[in-house]
Order: sequence, then C-alpha cells, then structure tokens
Amino acid sequence: MNDDQQTFVPAGFEVPRTLEADGFRLEPLGERHNERDLAAWSGSIAHIRATPGFGGGNWPPPEGMSPEANRADLVRHARDFEARTAFTYSMLDGDEVIGCLYIHPSRAAPGRVQVSSWVRADRAPLDAALYRTVSRWLREVWPFEAGRIDYAPR
Repeated sequence: MNDDQQTFVPAGFEVPRTLEADGFRLEPLGERHNERDLAAWSGSIAHIRATPGFGGGNWPPPEGMSPEANRADLVRHARDFEARTAFTYSMLDGDEVIGCLYIHPSRAAPGRVQVSSWVRADRAPLDAALYRTVSRWLREVWPFEAGRIDYAPR
C-alpha cells in the first residue's frame, strides 16, 4: 500500500455506507450486484465511454466481460472499500443497478481525489442529478478539500 492510499481518508472518518437521493440510492458495490451490474454497464458501453470522465480510458471494455471476470472486479472494489483505499458505489433504483460511482486517489496527481460516475443509457437524464448530488455530498460529508476533487462536470 502506498502513502496516498494510507492517508486517503483519515483514520477517524466514518465512510458513508449509503446515500439516499431523489430517484436513486448509493450503496457499496459488491459481489451481490454482479449480474445486475454486468447487465447495466454492458448494455451501455458507448454511452459510458461518452460520459465526462471516461473518454479515452480503457473502461468499459468494448468486448465486455464474462460474469466471472466482472465478479472478480466487484470483489476487488469491495476489498478496496473495506481497506479504505478507494470507494465504489452501485447506483440503484430499488434493486436495479442503474449506474456506478467511483471515489479514489488520483493516479495522475498525488494528493488529489478522482471521482467518476456513469448511468445506464436509458437513465441518462439522471446523470446531471447524480453529479450535483454527489458533488454536494463530497463537500458536506467527506473529508476532502473541494479544490482537490477532480469530477468532470455534467
């Protein structure tokens, strides 16, 4: 573990487990979401790649993933969450996965926080609401200085 990961959130900070908002809720991403998560992103690859913050990246893979590979990815995200080194949330409407939120230390700029999110193509109107809600949540609840958060505007 590197120094950025060790100090990503202070030892006494209680990481939020949920966020309830109008039209969606966030909860930590985990293996239990596998089938619904895979269906959500694999049906919206072009839309996600066009979302601010994802352009030019290598995710999601255009060829998709097997359920087993997706499960392994979700297990890794859950492990990072529990280790407090990165925080990934499923965006849900009821039990339906409709998007995802990632909060992690920036690889490109140590000391900065990289935030990205996506919604399914059929839920595109929620993207701006997610951005506004999460931006406010990060300012009001999380221990990050606002000027150190990189989250592409909608």
